[in-house]
Amino acid sequence: MKTTDSAGVDAVGTQHPVASENARIVCLVPSITELLFDLGLGSQVVGRTGFCFHPKASVKTVPKIGGTKDFDLEKIRALQPTHLIVNVDENPRERVEAAAQFVPNVIVTHPLAPLDNIDLYRLLGTIFGRKSEAEELAARFDRVYLNTVEATCHLASERVLYVIWKNPWMTISRDTYIARTLAAVGWDQIEVNSDARYPEVDIESVLGSVDRVLLSSEPYAFRPRDVAEIESMTSGGARPTVSIIDGEMTSWYGSRAISGMKYLAQLRTGK
Repeated sequence: MKTTDSAGVDAVGTQHPVASENARIVCLVPSITELLFDLGLGSQVVGRTGFCFHPKASVKTVPKIGGTKDFDLEKIRALQPTHLIVNVDENPRERVEAAAQFVPNVIVTHPLAPLDNIDLYRLLGTIFGRKSEAEELAARFDRVYLNTVEATCHLASERVLYVIWKNPWMTISRDTYIARTLAAVGWDQIEVNSDARYPEVDIESVLGSVDRVLLSSEPYAFRPRDVAEIESMTSGGARPTVSIIDGEMTSWYGSRAISGMKYLAQLRTGK
């Protein structure tokens, strides 16, 4: 098995897969499936998860192999991929290791900050012979990122609680791509007393210490009634602003991160 990594992941092995126009790619990471299409590699994507639904029109013809956690190893085997793309947070290591027994090249990704997107573009562009397309995306992201930071740097920092799940309520640690993306526009995710990257949280106990509660549209589909529920937990004194935020724009790295930075700048500045 050959593996390669993105953004500081300790992968097994150090050799990079050989670039090949004949690569057969199975991608287990929704945001990276979209990135592959934007790099002009759509015709080489032979398998995806059911959550890889962008670009909507194009991925319809790509076979599904299950979810990000419970992907079907035999379906992957039948597709005879040359490359498997995975992510540390999204895909269980033991199942990835099982797939690595029959997939020649496994690409392990783990972006942890917005600027890691540039390395991700270049990594895939190098492996699959799309260097010029990768550099174009890198230049676009760099411009948007700098514009976003410039547009929001004068705003006072706000303490936020970013919520990803209900029953139980769950949030994110500060050591995540989402938290660092929010930090780029001055939204400081609070520290939760847990070693988990996606810990449970007692919302009522922290509402008094945050300026804003952001309910992500994914993976849990929060609705206005959830906003009302959290607002009802506060009584008297200063109350945090509670709103729903587009989770794709905060958690999807890859090419969608370009529009994600624009979205956050507009949300933060109100323009």
